[in-house]
Amino acid sequence: MARALPPHTWENGFKKPIHASATPWVWKNDEQDDDPHSFVTPPSKELLTSTAHNRVGINVIRTWPTLFDGTNNPHGTPDWWKPSDEVDVLIVGAGPSGLEVALSLARQGVSFRIIDKAPTPLIAGRADGVQPRFLETVATWGLASEIAEEGPLIERTAIYLDGKKLLFNRSHQCDSRYRGLHIITQGQIERIFIRDLARHKSLVERERILSKYTVESQGEYPVRATVKNERTGQEDIVRAKYLVGSDGAASSIRKSLSIPFDGVSTDIYWGIMDCVFETDYPHAWVFGSVISSKHGGCVIIPREDGYIRLYTQLDVSQTGPIAAARQQSDASFAEAGGRVEIETVTPEEVLEQANRIFAPYKLKFAAPLSWFAIWKISERVARSYSSHDNRVHLVGDAAHVHSVMGAFGLNASILDAANLAWKLGLAAKNLADPQALLPTYSLERREHAVRVIEVSGAYLRFVTGSAMPVPNLRNFDALGSSSKASGHQTNGHTNGHTSGHTNGVNGHSSDANGDSKQVHLHVESTSASADSPPRTQEDALNFLAKFFQAHGQFLLGVDCPYATSPIAPQTAPLLSSPAPVKVNNGVRAPNPRLCFSDNQTGYLYDLFEGPPKFHILVFGSSFRGEQVRNNIAKLSSVLSSKTGFWTRYGGQDRFTLTVVVKRMPFEAGDDALLDDLTHKLGAKVVFDDRQPDEDAHTTYGANHTKGGVVVIRPDLWVGVTAFPHEAEKIGGYFDGFLVPV
Repeated sequence: MARALPPHTWENGFKKPIHASATPWVWKNDEQDDDPHSFVTPPSKELLTSTAHNRVGINVIRTWPTLFDGTNNPHGTPDWWKPSDEVDVLIVGAGPSGLEVALSLARQGVSFRIIDKAPTPLIAGRADGVQPRFLETVATWGLASEIAEEGPLIERTAIYLDGKKLLFNRSHQCDSRYRGLHIITQGQIERIFIRDLARHKSLVERERILSKYTVESQGEYPVRATVKNERTGQEDIVRAKYLVGSDGAASSIRKSLSIPFDGVSTDIYWGIMDCVFETDYPHAWVFGSVISSKHGGCVIIPREDGYIRLYTQLDVSQTGPIAAARQQSDASFAEAGGRVEIETVTPEEVLEQANRIFAPYKLKFAAPLSWFAIWKISERVARSYSSHDNRVHLVGDAAHVHSVMGAFGLNASILDAANLAWKLGLAAKNLADPQALLPTYSLERREHAVRVIEVSGAYLRFVTGSAMPVPNLRNFDALGSSSKASGHQTNGHTNGHTSGHTNGVNGHSSDANGDSKQVHLHVESTSASADSPPRTQEDALNFLAKFFQAHGQFLLGVDCPYATSPIAPQTAPLLSSPAPVKVNNGVRAPNPRLCFSDNQTGYLYDLFEGPPKFHILVFGSSFRGEQVRNNIAKLSSVLSSKTGFWTRYGGQDRFTLTVVVKRMPFEAGDDALLDDLTHKLGAKVVFDDRQPDEDAHTTYGANHTKGGVVVIRPDLWVGVTAFPHEAEKIGGYFDGFLVPV
């Protein structure tokens, strides 16, 4: 949302604007309704959305503190909110990553408290788009449609170089039902999440900070945290099993663990403006970039209601255009040193720079600014995402920061949260071995962040013409040598940090975080040499062709393989012997269309409940072949037994079972084996009735002769695959990290 919603009426059955002074959302008791318990619209506030303004005016957003301000509600906290001083998880930071962890924990019945130093949710700005994988994740929480329908869907990209069209084509296409990049502001996402938490009887504790904490070696709640109310000065002690640091790039929790934040601070500045622009640029409402070989680059993101987010590269050097323009208008500028202090850059100066880049096209403001910011780009990844004892974990910006190119910030946070939360949920309920399961969080998610730095960094340097090399954050030996002065070392591929170092805040020792190996996923280099960024039309087109071919699906979140671990074992090589399916372990589980009944179709994910359940997907082909039926009968026998993994780890409380058959719904009746699966194990039988080149069996490469089983993790990644008769292999997978009920 870029501005306060104007008033509308639906009296004729459709949305129609009405007089700007009207307030149809306000309901007051009238003379005929004197019931003191009748609803009365609470007072709203109109908040300025930008710290700087243009000549057109100011912009406001309408909000109701009673809905979103948590413990800062001016009417007090509701009767149903009863926070405990002992919880499973304490979350520090109520930005998207912290809220996302909370949403998942709430759905698992895991107790938590979430605190934030800000008095309100984000008013405007910051992240502005979500990838298909983000929406696939929140769909398991029932929130995808609300987020996906907020703003435009990005399906086209236009790129201009030196005033000439370089590229205009379809983009952001993938096999997800959500297809492309969906535009929504971070503030709106936070409000959607906060409303959801309220439905689960949870509030954000506002203007609270973690002033100190310790982690004890024993006890059910080893984390002892002092939470301070900055408004009142009151301090409370909260005991927790686990602590999640979602406290931003300057994370005090990361610093307390003395985890290095490896990477670089670049010399690239963006001037960011959310506004309506009047322009003759032909693709102003199309996602893309405008690049000038002389002045740098701009990035265009179309927003709701005709607004555009414009990122403009700024030259703040003493010889740059901003300094030259100031010199012309103010002779004392040079006498004062001629430096352009970044906090003094104005919206008008950013617009002037944008016009230099857009030339020969012109831009001018056509509305008040909805948001304005100056941002210096840093590219950094935490050496580890977890403490040595796996009691403290980092998510979101506390763990990684990077370029805006690719919209990775908000989208990486959802994958951090989805990955961590189901693992914390099982560990907190003593349903998983924390020493086996929790180290996989840092192993999997740090690798993703490193690739984000590489991919977004290469694209950033193409748009901005920067010759700065992309930091290499894969070489742990090099990272260790660069930080020995601070007492840190790396242990080859070890995922942890220094042995024996004492933290300044919490006083406990840090040692190596196990010996899990970092597997370096290959990322093809598509950038030009550091001293010669591509700038001719031919070089630029070659770069883009290679870049999007290599990374297009990563930019949408669906290409995200995880390294080998107990929850993503090594995929068996596809040799001469047939495989149960042709989808690798540790990758996003494909989401094909299926028929659920004679009256309903949908996607595979629609059948899955959210965390912490594992989904056992069984492919049965036509369900007529003797071998496939025998194999599935053996699986059914093991699942139904009292000693099998299904019963051992919780049955339907821990697993869902879905059987995919190449039949029509009316052909499924009177089949004793299917009845056995549905009645004894609660299996859902679905029908793969699409044509062979687009059905689910082809999508997964399922074996029609022997059948196939895919274990899908709660975060919708493939865990392990097997033939139906290999129930021991499936059980062995769960034996590696689950605890018997």
